[in-house]
Amino acid sequence: MTNEPQRSSWAVGLLTSPAKSTPRFASSPLFLLCYYDGRCTRAGCRRRSLILVSEKTVLIADDEDHIRQLVKIYLANEGFGTIEAKTGTEALKAWREQSPCLVILDIMMPELDGREVLKQIRKERKTPVIMLTAKDAEMDKVYGLELGADDYVTKPFSPRELVSRVKAVLRRAEEPAPEAVSYPGLTINKESREVIVDGQRMTLPPKEFDLLWLLATNPNKVFSREYLLETVWEYTYFGDIRTVDVHIRRLRQKIEKDPEHPRYIKTAWGVGYKFEYHGE
Repeated sequence: MTNEPQRSSWAVGLLTSPAKSTPRFASSPLFLLCYYDGRCTRAGCRRRSLILVSEKTVLIADDEDHIRQLVKIYLANEGFGTIEAKTGTEALKAWREQSPCLVILDIMMPELDGREVLKQIRKERKTPVIMLTAKDAEMDKVYGLELGADDYVTKPFSPRELVSRVKAVLRRAEEPAPEAVSYPGLTINKESREVIVDGQRMTLPPKEFDLLWLLATNPNKVFSREYLLETVWEYTYFGDIRTVDVHIRRLRQKIEKDPEHPRYIKTAWGVGYKFEYHGE
């Protein structure tokens, strides 16, 4: 008589069911199916019926069960593994222990809200983060992006759109950081710290260049004056936030044809500034 553990009818059924009824990812080498009901002693099995060994794992942090389950289904259909958290504290713990490739993070969560979770993530790593925000929470979107979120999706949302954004954010995260950025009439080279405006080369003072680089490498993203001070000056600045206004005015005088009606650096009234570009 063999000592082999009895195979689970569930596992056998899953493995032998028609192809159309198995998940798209079931045959992927990134996934390992266990044949046994918690009695397998093979190394690495961890006594689970299904073990995910994929590096494509997304943390879904939202306090609404139905949202987590819906997102999980759509991500699984595209070959992603998922980790779930329903509080900010759970989200941080799961992120630290399991190192997902991306985090979907709701802003409004119990114990620790999404903004605080994002702050902590950005202090420790550069894990891509997509924020989930309420439809009318414009400032939440701005604040989330300022804190370092890679994208945001407004509730209610299309799960297909969210999955598309997950893929897009991961593609961008894999791309090397640019050494130069170019727009019509303007090129900024990070390595040489040189700016070319309509064919004319110029060298900017360090803070002006850093400010321009931050804005130009994040087109159409609004930054508050406070965030620009903290980021460009590399510490929490306790001086007058009008310092940013002064540097923006100087930049406009140097790179804009008409500083009073700027083409690139736009004012976001009541918030701060953005580098505007929609393609030509």
